[in-house]
Amino acid sequence: MYLDGLDELDQKIIQLLIENARISYSDIGKETGISRVAVKARIQALEKKGVIEEYTTIINPQKISGAVSCYFEIETKPDSLSQVTDILYKNDTVTQIYRVTGRDKLHVHAVASSSDEMEHFLHNVIDALPGVISCSCNTILSRIKDIKGLRL
Repeated sequence: MYLDGLDELDQKIIQLLIENARISYSDIGKETGISRVAVKARIQALEKKGVIEEYTTIINPQKISGAVSCYFEIETKPDSLSQVTDILYKNDTVTQIYRVTGRDKLHVHAVASSSDEMEHFLHNVIDALPGVISCSCNTILSRIKDIKGLRL
């Protein structure tokens, strides 16, 4: 599957980190049968190769009172795409930007602390983007399944 390029031990280490990114090298060693030092060396090698990109804390904005999450589908003129992505990238309300199939389309996720803040973002950032052909917005009502990264 996705991890065919990794040996069985690295796959097991990655699985343990997916289940708990805060697991200690010692605990990984107990689960895999290798020393803490060997675990550390393997994880560092996976990080250096870019297999493991980061360790992070994921905040669920829907659990924070008043937070609003929206997805935007934005179609731009071809010569405006780079400028639009630069503007969105620099904005703290934007959490994810994906280039998707279709005519110069972007899939953008934004999280604001309130409806007023989201409306401000919509009017002052989204509406002001250069070369936009079309834009649609969907407000997220509830999170049913949300997987980050690769799952084994």
